[in-house]
Amino acid sequence: MLLSGAPQDGLPRVVLTTPLGDIIVEVDTRSAPVTAANFLRYVDAGHYNYGRFLRTVRPDNQPKDSVPIELVQAVARVEKAFPPIPLERTSVTGLHYVDGALSMARLKPDSATSHFFICLGNQPELDFGGRNPDGEGFAVFGRVISGLDIARRIQQSPAKGQALKPSIPITKARRLP
Repeated sequence: MLLSGAPQDGLPRVVLTTPLGDIIVEVDTRSAPVTAANFLRYVDAGHYNYGRFLRTVRPDNQPKDSVPIELVQAVARVEKAFPPIPLERTSVTGLHYVDGALSMARLKPDSATSHFFICLGNQPELDFGGRNPDGEGFAVFGRVISGLDIARRIQQSPAKGQALKPSIPITKARRLP
């Protein structure tokens, strides 16, 4: 189960460099191997270099949602995304939407490509059976281990609706040794 605390031995870590500072994430290749491999494929191909945080979700920009959530969402800079991946549901992986959870965004099951988001605060309504109309939830595949304050600063950046204006660039994304 994904919890805050000490880093897990042997799990890959990625640093996302932004003008506001670095965010270091730990990628859970054990519990969510398909989703983790997808994210790392984009990292290793350099597709998150000059990607961007483009969306902020916070209580003040969700007037129609009865259960508000808080997150920031990013996307790779790529002309053609890799093929979509199967949804690894939280009911199967045992990972959950806790503060700092790293997840793939999607429109429908089995449609995730390069968009990912970071949860700010516990968001159990994003788990399997939660607020998503299809009830399938999203795929947690890691967590922030350093720089959650940077993600919060990104979330509070100027926005028009949920679109960050301007977006916040990811100048570099790379695996840590």
